[in-house]
Amino acid sequence: MLAWARRYLSPSARSVENIGTSAGAGNRIIAEAAIRANGQVTGPFTLEGMYMPRHFSWTDLAQVGSFVDAAQSAHLVTFDGTRPVATLLPVIWDRPEPARNGSGPEGEADPASYGRLLGHVAIANSQWKTAAPGAEALAIVSGPEAYISPSWYEAKSRHGRVVPTWNYEIVHLTGPVTFHQDSEWLRALVTRLTRRHEGGREHPWAVTDAPPDYIDGQLRAIVGVELAITSIEAKQKLSQNRSELDREGVVAGLRDEPGGGNAAIADLMAGQLTVGDA
Repeated sequence: MLAWARRYLSPSARSVENIGTSAGAGNRIIAEAAIRANGQVTGPFTLEGMYMPRHFSWTDLAQVGSFVDAAQSAHLVTFDGTRPVATLLPVIWDRPEPARNGSGPEGEADPASYGRLLGHVAIANSQWKTAAPGAEALAIVSGPEAYISPSWYEAKSRHGRVVPTWNYEIVHLTGPVTFHQDSEWLRALVTRLTRRHEGGREHPWAVTDAPPDYIDGQLRAIVGVELAITSIEAKQKLSQNRSELDREGVVAGLRDEPGGGNAAIADLMAGQLTVGDA
């Protein structure tokens, strides 16, 4: 990969500031990561952001936090020097109170208050070994999604210039990643995760219910993940670029479709229509 990056980029492009003028958008990310991993890039290292039409930008940090809390898991994406590597893991967004409640307009907050995304992977999973220490990582948190048929649009009967699309909610959390093998760090994390998922049960299981030596052995089989969040990109694509009549048609159409994703997207869209009418 490094050899490819050297061939692809001119000598003047071997810094992050100049890569963008030498490589296409997709290849720029790969080239940056390859050269950075081998210590041959200068300047700040940034990845291309999420494609974000203004209609779909989700800026209320309190809502985004609740979304991530409810999702309870994320795909952790890192770069091993050759290719992207991803693992789905249970997570906790550990953020200060100002970030939980929102400290600015529409719940926005200073990046310093974004906090950390915490989780763990199996020690046999090589991802924690192949990611460069302190390298940028991406956590992808997904929500409900649904196919949107153009037959539901009011505009179809008027001019027919309509096509299918896909509605969804998604959050990207980016920042340097650190991996932990300290047993007490891991014990604190799995205790928090367990309490979160067991707390509402009639007979909740606790980490202390198992023999201590057994838990010690299990802790040696995992590696902690700590993503220090420096960037939040949140997207709520709910047909906000369509007319109210088109959106009402989509809600009605989704109500007739099977599956939890369809129902969830219908509820979200209906909620936005209600707010618009208020």
